[in-house]
Amino acid sequence: MSKWEKKFGKYAIKNLTFILIACYVVGYMIRFLSPDLMGYLTLNPYQILHGQVWRIFTWIIAPPSVLNGFTDLFFVMIMLTFYFSLGTSLEQAWGTWKYNVYIFWGIILTVIAAFICMGFYFCLFHGNRDALALFYSQDLSFVHGQFSTYYINMSIFLAYALTFPEAQVFLLFLLPVKVKWLGWIYGGLLLVQIYDFLRMGQLYWLSVAAIVASLLNFALFAYQAKRGVHLGAKQRKRRAEFKQDLRKNPKITRHKCTICGQTEDNGELEFRFCSKCNGNYEYCQNHLFTHEHVK
Repeated sequence: MSKWEKKFGKYAIKNLTFILIACYVVGYMIRFLSPDLMGYLTLNPYQILHGQVWRIFTWIIAPPSVLNGFTDLFFVMIMLTFYFSLGTSLEQAWGTWKYNVYIFWGIILTVIAAFICMGFYFCLFHGNRDALALFYSQDLSFVHGQFSTYYINMSIFLAYALTFPEAQVFLLFLLPVKVKWLGWIYGGLLLVQIYDFLRMGQLYWLSVAAIVASLLNFALFAYQAKRGVHLGAKQRKRRAEFKQDLRKNPKITRHKCTICGQTEDNGELEFRFCSKCNGNYEYCQNHLFTHEHVK
């Protein structure tokens, strides 16, 4: 991840959450002004293979829910504001590059899952292309509406719960609840949804694929977080304190391992702050996971 960031980090898109929300606003406007047009913008792998390649990109603007009135509009505005706050916090905690990777990797996995589902249904219809075309027809809105960014948005919430587990939100604007408990509850609800969709029949396996794609993206992030790739709030504070000390004493090295004393002069080493140590302690890659934590 760090090596890729050095090469491609300059291409990362800043304020990506704001751009996604702007896409949703455009999607809601299209649904309100021309509902039939939205059917030509969704993620439909059969139509993509038959020339409608723009769907690979335009499905991102498909909003998570349908607006039926001012009440729905009010709750949608609250939802978008909430996700803007979560996404902005994650981008500040991880950095723009890592946040971009998380979002775009979730999008890529969802597209892959859609094409895998098409292959599954092709086998289910015994290679009958007419039946597959009917299944993915423009009129069957249930099919091409299953793959949206809804579960990608929810994976943002899971990532936030893992990064800031002790943060509090006010449930129903009254009850303070730690985010980590909401993350566990939502994870359990996803498993229940998967079970229900599997019981409802093969037509609903599209939804299962969309959920699994988002969970796989989160699982990859959780694995990276366990290895210490992503920085949390404490690490950000320590990094800021370290930079402040560096400005006061510019002669000191930028990175130095607390155990072995090696610095960035050894270009082969990478350095990380330990989230479990109390204080501004930095370790090289050889001692990050083997040192005794400072309490």
